[in-house]
Amino acid sequence: MESLPFETLGLLFGVALLAGFVDSIAGGGGLLSLPALLSVGLTPVQAVATNKLQSSFGSFSAALRFVRNGEADPRRMLVMIGFTALGSAGGAILVQILDTEFLRDVIPVLLIGIALYLLLSPKAGDVDARQRLSEGAFALICGTTIGFYDGFFGPGTGTFFTIAFVTALGFNLRKATAHTKILNFTSNIVGLLFLLAGGHILWVAGLLMGVGQFLGAQIGAQLVINNGARLVRPMLVAASLAVTARLVWTDPDNILRGAASALLHWFL
Repeated sequence: MESLPFETLGLLFGVALLAGFVDSIAGGGGLLSLPALLSVGLTPVQAVATNKLQSSFGSFSAALRFVRNGEADPRRMLVMIGFTALGSAGGAILVQILDTEFLRDVIPVLLIGIALYLLLSPKAGDVDARQRLSEGAFALICGTTIGFYDGFFGPGTGTFFTIAFVTALGFNLRKATAHTKILNFTSNIVGLLFLLAGGHILWVAGLLMGVGQFLGAQIGAQLVINNGARLVRPMLVAASLAVTARLVWTDPDNILRGAASALLHWFL
């Protein structure tokens, strides 16, 4: 498509600024940026590819702020990073081969479960808790599966990583969010590399939005450092419910039916 008007680019920059802020705290920034790209006339493939470019700036920005503040050390996460990269690569390769409907069906159930977990467990994530998995097992199970999910489908990846760190490794929410951004950047950049060859990225829009993402993520990451669980918990709940609402709104009949089936299968 032709280059976007200046006014449209300015609007996308503002959306990316807000998306980077939200995503650095609790995930879910793609709920803002992806629909915005679709609304200005991009095809779905162009929107996904351009969104991956600009979101990589946001996840890198947040990760950089957390690392510089001593909240996370990538050198101690190399195994997690490696398995997350492998998972994301696998998801990006298989997304055009496998049926995505199963994931679309169960994701609303998982996200509502996250919101309920945080609402009904008010102390969860306030402080470090008991570790349930070794870091190697976490890398293999959570890094690979959530990384695959990001490459294969995407919405709520940061939220899933944060909850995985809290429940599996016993991290508090601030520490979990810091480590999440490193793995989220990993899955973003690997997915981007697989999309580069397709030639679907709108570089001017993507790079301009990337600047907005970078700035918004810096602000959000600093708020997490300063406020910890007091800020992250309500944002996680809101992000979980927002992703669910977005998915249901997109395809209400299939998703609600699938969610009901998944719940029945789980309990019966």
